[in-house]
Amino acid sequence: MLKDTFGRQHDYLRISLTDNCNFRCAYCMPDEEIDTLPEVRLMQADEIFTLASIFTDLGVKKIRLTGGEPLIRKDAAAIMERLSSLPVELTITSNAFLADRFISTFRKAGMRSLNVSLDTLHADKFVLLTRRDKFQQVWNNIQLLLREGFRVKLNCVVMKGVNSDEICQFVELTKALPLHVRFIEFMPFDKNNWQDKRVFTWHEILEAVSEKYIFKKLTDDPHDTAKKYRVPGHMGTFAVISTMSAPFCSTCNRMRLTADGKMKNCLFSSGETDLLQALRRGEDVEQLIRQNILDKKEKLGGQMEDYTTADPGTILNRTMISIGG
Repeated sequence: MLKDTFGRQHDYLRISLTDNCNFRCAYCMPDEEIDTLPEVRLMQADEIFTLASIFTDLGVKKIRLTGGEPLIRKDAAAIMERLSSLPVELTITSNAFLADRFISTFRKAGMRSLNVSLDTLHADKFVLLTRRDKFQQVWNNIQLLLREGFRVKLNCVVMKGVNSDEICQFVELTKALPLHVRFIEFMPFDKNNWQDKRVFTWHEILEAVSEKYIFKKLTDDPHDTAKKYRVPGHMGTFAVISTMSAPFCSTCNRMRLTADGKMKNCLFSSGETDLLQALRRGEDVEQLIRQNILDKKEKLGGQMEDYTTADPGTILNRTMISIGG
């Protein structure tokens, strides 16, 4: 069991398979020609399994694979199938562009739920946001995943003046489709041009939804980051991940492992622990993991209180893509 000094138990691990992506979303990968890590610095498949096994022995019950875009990694299928042998719930976050090629792999790995990143429902805006003209393929694959019986959560990063006018359109999707839309507040990372005035908050999102729909609050699970809602009569649900305006740090159970094997105890932590190099040197990785959790700050990596106090010029962190989801 992994507990920090605030009594929070950590049993959810997010593993980034790559710091590369086939899209170029500005809030995640700020530069078109961003330098990605050479393969020798990335965790190899056997190293991913070894580290995941150590975390599982320490009480991890859920593993989410992230990126970059995890499905562009050549050995992604083999990694998923091997990790499925561990006693954990295995899932993935993807942009879904390649999802149609992995349906059988998802099934073999026992995956029942996937998170899909989609920030607009308009093809022209999709090009502007991702710098790729791939909306129709992504949308087709989302529908394919639903037809194949997967639970699909749509992750939408809401930015004021960019896609905040589409909130009700996303909620409308939940009427006829069993989709679970999750609106995510815009968060500051290195070089992503974050500004507090572009944060569209939890309360603003609910206000936008209320202009068209009557909705009810659903019960949230103990470690949920999302505040869940449903419009009566709709097949799906919507939720808000209020990282900036109403942080949920007091119940956080998440840990992150970057593609180059660095452990982060918080998405916003400035510090990291290099588990990969320790593993390669034959050192005691378990002790490093425990110490990393004991070093966890009470809130938002100790770098801010909420979005009103966040100063992107002083926050020490990586780009989102190099952290991994």
